[in-house]
Amino acid sequence: MAAYGQTQYSPTLQPAGPYTPYTHHTQGYSMPSYNIKTEDGLSHSPGQTGLLGYSNFSSTPPSQSLYSYSHTHGDPPTPGKDEGVPSRRGSDGKLRGRKRVSDPAPPLDSDIERVFIWDLDETIIIFHSLLTGTFSSRFGKDSSKAVSLGLWMEEMIFNLADSRLFFNDLEECDQVHIDDVASDDNGQDLSTYNFGSDGFQSPAGASSLCLGSGVHGGVDWMRKLAFRYRRVKEIYNTYKNNVGGLLASPKREEWLQLRREMEVLTDLWLTQALKALALINSRPNCVNVLVTTTQLIPALSKVLLYGLGSAFPIENIYSATKTGKESCFERVSQRFGRRAVYVVIGDGAEEEAVAKKKNMPFWRVSCRADLEALSHALELDYL
Repeated sequence: MAAYGQTQYSPTLQPAGPYTPYTHHTQGYSMPSYNIKTEDGLSHSPGQTGLLGYSNFSSTPPSQSLYSYSHTHGDPPTPGKDEGVPSRRGSDGKLRGRKRVSDPAPPLDSDIERVFIWDLDETIIIFHSLLTGTFSSRFGKDSSKAVSLGLWMEEMIFNLADSRLFFNDLEECDQVHIDDVASDDNGQDLSTYNFGSDGFQSPAGASSLCLGSGVHGGVDWMRKLAFRYRRVKEIYNTYKNNVGGLLASPKREEWLQLRREMEVLTDLWLTQALKALALINSRPNCVNVLVTTTQLIPALSKVLLYGLGSAFPIENIYSATKTGKESCFERVSQRFGRRAVYVVIGDGAEEEAVAKKKNMPFWRVSCRADLEALSHALELDYL
């Protein structure tokens, strides 16, 4: 992949601080000391770093690890706090000991200055490549172990999607965005609503009512569809920082074990992605947006199970399964406006091609070192 220099994207991307275009070298740079604690109860502590050299927006990864991590297993999250969930086939609880402060109101979409559009699979999380054997062969990992963990996560993703997120009802009624059918919702109180007996899956059924490019049905049926998406949104927002409370025992313990084993196998890939996401979220007027080719409900299940709920508000998650990524990118740019700067982060040819077409800088992630370099660039305000 050609390296995209700052000069090419100067109308689009203005770095926050001065630097030499293309490459920045830092001698003996020392990471600030802090811990990142995610909802899975794992504590991730960045360590010290030495010499770094990398090209901005280049496919050439750094040759050496940028950060060393001490990985400790913390206590599981306390049930009752918010937490997130992932998807199927294919907190905001403050850290303990800290003084609680009121969170400022999030900025309006029109006030956002920089939008980071992320791909999901093989960029933030490692999932599909575990099942295909690509990850193990590329990085010299135990292939049988990788496949086993991939199948285990796949079962958890689809179990959560089916049991709590209505995927059996919604699989053929997939939407790009959680609010796409909200206009059909009459606001009825759903606290005592019985989804199992409302006749949504009639003999004529969803297959004849949910057609390829959209959803078609009577007013009553569409309202029931909207109810399901509203409940999914409520569940996501309630448990995005406390997936353990959503899974309950013994699934909760299985999930914690799976997450730990996957982090060991992938050399803390997700930990590094979470660090970059947290750096972006800590900035005023910056936002993370997810555009994935996974169907919306399984994508939400993935996000929750991989502990990404605090990084992505549900309103910032888009499924490109039916429309393709270019259409989703267009929706995102219409939402946040032309004045915002857009940076695309991914591993695939589709998002790279769309980014180039729309003159958006593209940061390729082909290995964990690319995520480390991304975090470093964010810390130095180059992005």
